[in-house]
Amino acid sequence: MSEHRPRRRGRGAPPTKTRRTDYSQLRNPFPPMNVFADNRIAAIHEASLDVLEGLGIKVLHKQARTTFKSAGAKVDEATETVHIGREIVEAALATAPKSFPLIAGNPARDLLMELGSMVFQPGAGCPHATDLERGRRPGTEQDFRELISLTQHFDVLHMIPPLVEPQDVPMHLRHYAMTRGQMELTDKVPFIYARGAGQVAESFEMLQSFRRLSDDEFAANPHCYTIINTNSPRQLDVPMAQGVMDFARAGQMAIITPFTLMGAMAPITVAGAMTLSHAEALAAITLGQLINPGAPVCYGTFTSNVDMKSGAPIFGTPEHFKASLAAGQLARHIGLPWRCASGSAANLGDVQAANETQFGTWGCLLAGSTVTLHAAGWLEGGLTISYEKLITDVEVLQMVAELCVPTPAEDAEIALDALEEVQPGGHFFGAAHTMERYQTEFYEPLVADFANFGTWSERGNVDATTRATDIWKGILRDFVPPTGNGDQLEELDRYIATATARGGCAPES
Repeated sequence: MSEHRPRRRGRGAPPTKTRRTDYSQLRNPFPPMNVFADNRIAAIHEASLDVLEGLGIKVLHKQARTTFKSAGAKVDEATETVHIGREIVEAALATAPKSFPLIAGNPARDLLMELGSMVFQPGAGCPHATDLERGRRPGTEQDFRELISLTQHFDVLHMIPPLVEPQDVPMHLRHYAMTRGQMELTDKVPFIYARGAGQVAESFEMLQSFRRLSDDEFAANPHCYTIINTNSPRQLDVPMAQGVMDFARAGQMAIITPFTLMGAMAPITVAGAMTLSHAEALAAITLGQLINPGAPVCYGTFTSNVDMKSGAPIFGTPEHFKASLAAGQLARHIGLPWRCASGSAANLGDVQAANETQFGTWGCLLAGSTVTLHAAGWLEGGLTISYEKLITDVEVLQMVAELCVPTPAEDAEIALDALEEVQPGGHFFGAAHTMERYQTEFYEPLVADFANFGTWSERGNVDATTRATDIWKGILRDFVPPTGNGDQLEELDRYIATATARGGCAPES
């Protein structure tokens, strides 16, 4: 019996089609997964309120303590401990917005901060950078600028974090270099460090001027964000408290992020660590709302565990996953958009790093995280960001983003015509239904190689990490910054030159 050969339609090769993707605005398609029963989440919330009211939180910033006291909190100035009544916290949660826009330099990059939105960031705050060609090194301004360019290139990375510390720029001038790099190289939502009122005010001024925003326009919506880390257990230091107040007054977004490691700075159990994290987050959220009711704020957590043999932080563990799920339940309990994090403790971009990052990312996804930090490139528990790992992790994020795209099942997709055309024992490679769609139907990999072993060997046995090197180098070689900012850059350079000449602005500690 002769083999059935599918009929070919028309003559010659079909015209080339390009698969179009847009990962800039994502909604989480996964039903949220719970780790605790609803009554246990309510119990954790109540226990956190008990912590704030009974045990209190140490607040090192005098003005912040005064703000709490004016709202009715009990303050022990001798110990700098603030006891925040649950009614104060509940009033703050009532004014914190449940949904608000986050405005980028390009309107197409604007984000909606609310439960259900899905926003990714690459690794942040790393003192070192690494790649296969230059090795592991202290972060530089060049690294910072290159990593901004890579983040700008991928629309599945939605916000600019402080990717790497440019340690070749002195601290009193670093905010100028970091702000300028973001203004020049990206039109996504920028980051500003909360390192004292002076640096924050100057960074706001540079951003507002560059974006040509009036005072009213700048205050009406958040155009930038910061990360506020508490000092677990139960302490809010001077620069972080100042940052909460500075960003709240200006109407800019603060992501409140206790960093609680089970067994170290937090109780060893998931429930205990989340009780502490929730209490600290509520305290900082309350401070911001007391300063400016309605100020945009993002609830957050970064809770994982430590290796009890060495004390080293570890990520992408089952406990990290469970803590993310609990954080999602608590965020939904109070109704606020929230931040979670992936990451890896591996020392290089190997299988361990990939496993930990992907497992941690899935914890964030199934927890319903609004913003997922450290989703690409993060190594060594945040000590290093890897150029190659940023690329290989983006592959995973893009595949996740593909799951957000509706999958049609209309008559054309059900494909009765193709089933009729191809006889039993045949194949669909040449079917008309396939020929119409084969160029655009499937996700096109960024770094994966689907060649068989023989073809792969003939091409030089190149592994994914090495392929990633070629990819990031090609992106940087061909990178074109957003256009139309010439006049603004000249003005920004003049501002920075003047500010530098008068001595810059030192951070506060």
